[in-house]
Amino acid sequence: MRLPATLFASFAIAALSAETEARAESPAAPTPQGQVLQDAGPNDSAPKNKAQEAPPQSPAELRAELYARLAASHDADETEGLVELLTQTYAQSGSDTGDLLLSRARKAMGEKEYVAAGEILDATVALLPDWAEGWNARATLRYLDDDFDGSMADIAETLKREPRHLGALMGMSHILEARDKKEEALKVCERALAIAPYWQAAETTAERLRATIAGQEL
Repeated sequence: MRLPATLFASFAIAALSAETEARAESPAAPTPQGQVLQDAGPNDSAPKNKAQEAPPQSPAELRAELYARLAASHDADETEGLVELLTQTYAQSGSDTGDLLLSRARKAMGEKEYVAAGEILDATVALLPDWAEGWNARATLRYLDDDFDGSMADIAETLKREPRHLGALMGMSHILEARDKKEEALKVCERALAIAPYWQAAETTAERLRATIAGQEL
């Protein structure tokens, strides 16, 4: 059974480009020499400067938070939203060049220009070998090009860098199912469900595999 490309490619959610907005700071009014500021009670709130502001979360920190929220969620709709946010963070390389390469590769794959997509993704994993999504995108390309061995190799590289990568786990499960390794496919699918217990896509796949295995055992 062939996995839909949108699911395998982290559900075809394009990489989000984070844009930082510059904020102008007004210079503080000078205090006359010798003047003491008074009446600064506990309710006075002086504006924080940038040094005091909490730094933004890194993609890794955000993923850790989302994984924790997924594990605690008991609602399918909430889970779906969290999975969508998680797949967006997968696509954040921390490099403008990496994000651009992934966007171009996905566009080429969408147009079935697999040779061009392969060249882009080869460059991506060479440039950013520690970025899990570069490997996952190439796993997707190889799957679409019927190179299951190559796809599984890239899935393994993805999971080395992001062991809880939901798209990679589901991709592996579907390839194993296509190879008639239903029990192994179910185990991988259950790994995804351990991360996102109320994820409907994984639960549907698991239920189908359980039914198939049960039918084979009769």
